Amino acid sequence: MVPSIPDHPADVVVGSWPATARYDLDAAPGGLGLVQDLLNTISAGAPRQPDLLDDLDSATEWARLAVAQWSTATGRPAPAVPLDPAGLGELRTFREELLDGIDSGLRGTPDLGQSAEASDRVPAGFRSTGATLRLDRDGFVHLDPAGVGADLLISLILGALFEAQLADVGRRIKTCRNPRCRVAFYDRSRNNSGVWHSVRVCGHPTNLRAHRARQRQVD
Repeated sequence: MVPSIPDHPADVVVGSWPATARYDLDAAPGGLGLVQDLLNTISAGAPRQPDLLDDLDSATEWARLAVAQWSTATGRPAPAVPLDPAGLGELRTFREELLDGIDSGLRGTPDLGQSAEASDRVPAGFRSTGATLRLDRDGFVHLDPAGVGADLLISLILGALFEAQLADVGRRIKTCRNPRCRVAFYDRSRNNSGVWHSVRVCGHPTNLRAHRARQRQVD
């Protein structure tokens, strides 16, 4: 069993996104940080970080801390998102769907090397969730997530991604091109050209391996 995240873990700064902070990354702005944080619950990094959705205890603690940070980032009340075993399974599946969707969007074409199992798991239009549109007294329309437990958490995440896409910043959430990594980062480059979560950790070693492979072919 993966241990749950303590209230104030040494490697997570209070007031930060709990999963993203493990990889020493800048967080995406506003509610988009919740999207990035779910993606970063995966097991990655060196030394290898645990998968925060591996068991119900650690997933529940991650959800509590992440929703609290979402509330801080957006100024909206933090809802309770209790998870049960079925909900945890849904959240894991949704995370993989989201990872695969972002990966496919970055590639621009389907991954021909993708397994049949992965292809079956991510059909077009694979995920829907509840939400309501609300008009406030100032004439602004708000998207309010709906549901309970994992459904509500998924609604929060999709709502944050939808709002980010409207603001044309959703495309800046990317996964590291290193297939052994897949850590999610927010690309702050002017032309949105980043491909590595860390050039030092993943970019340079990958480029060096590719260079050596080309040299061996020449020799």
